[in-house]
Amino acid sequence: MTENETRGYIQVYTGNGKGKTTAAIGLAIRAAGAGLKVYIAQFIKMGDYSEIKALRRFSDLITVEQFGLGRFTDGKPLPEDIQAAQKGLKRVKSIMAEEDYKVIILEEANVAAKYGLIRVQDLLGLIINKPYDVELVITGRHASARVIENADLVTEMQPVKHYFEKGVPARVGIEK
Repeated sequence: MTENETRGYIQVYTGNGKGKTTAAIGLAIRAAGAGLKVYIAQFIKMGDYSEIKALRRFSDLITVEQFGLGRFTDGKPLPEDIQAAQKGLKRVKSIMAEEDYKVIILEEANVAAKYGLIRVQDLLGLIINKPYDVELVITGRHASARVIENADLVTEMQPVKHYFEKGVPARVGIEK
């Protein structure tokens, strides 16, 4: 294996378009297919979404933990929302230190930082302290310029057209 095959990079999926979480989950499945252990920390969501149900099929290689209370979407977070996110941040730091997982996904961490559930400085600390062979993926709208600057790969999802604009609600198995 070459150095580039063993090095882990920092990926950011951001923007207002659909597909950030879907891209990260696709990467998680690809990694699991290669026998890599994946850890996913969800910073906003709480509940039994379709992707959570699907990822249970890979529970020997993919671990998902939720650190959102399922109600925070915009505005000023409640102290309980901040506590839940801080618990997630602490857990991610311990997972990273163990070096057992080769892919770590921080789902909606950009949103969590934008609204003060965690600090941008916390994300930068994870980036700086990332073990050499760990792939770190950070998703969510509103990625900080500092996070983008420190990433190796940044994809910005841009909406061009979406049926939601015509009144189509989120559908089970497609959007939720």
